[in-house]
Amino acid sequence: MSMYDEEFFVNLQVGQKAPQFKTQALYNGDFKDVSLSDYSGRWVVLFFYPLDFTFVCPTEITDFADKKAEFEKLGAVVLGCSTDSVHSHLAWSKTPALAKLNYPLLADLNHSISRDYGVLIEDQGIALRGCFIIDPEGTLRYQLVHDLGIGRSTSEIIRVLAALQTGELCQANWKPGEKTLGK
Repeated sequence: MSMYDEEFFVNLQVGQKAPQFKTQALYNGDFKDVSLSDYSGRWVVLFFYPLDFTFVCPTEITDFADKKAEFEKLGAVVLGCSTDSVHSHLAWSKTPALAKLNYPLLADLNHSISRDYGVLIEDQGIALRGCFIIDPEGTLRYQLVHDLGIGRSTSEIIRVLAALQTGELCQANWKPGEKTLGK
């Protein structure tokens, strides 16, 4: 069975309502229940990564943590998600690689969140590196999926979030503070 088998293809598209979820998460060293509806009325940056205790993942997770203030300045919350358990997240958070973790890490043990967002590699039980921006009304506004070995640019995700919030047409390589095509 391959991740490209038609029966597992999820046709999630920008402009659709984001799939709802409720799961356990590790946040500030504690376990808590988290659902997408908890963040209704806010921008949400939901990113998926393959597994705890890997090589590329901590570089992304700490980069999201390092840029948390930039996301908050744009009124966005960051949520990380993998198919690991909250217990694995807790053990991993105690390593030097994740000492700065400052946002919830969601546990997707039954793979439903990863499947609903179309990033689950079914035969491996892990998620591709997906990133989704959800607007305050719960609509999916951005999606990006990388292969397992490629880390993503959080600076680019922040740029796209800021562009979405302008409500205007933004040219290639637009940066916050620059004129948009509509202004």
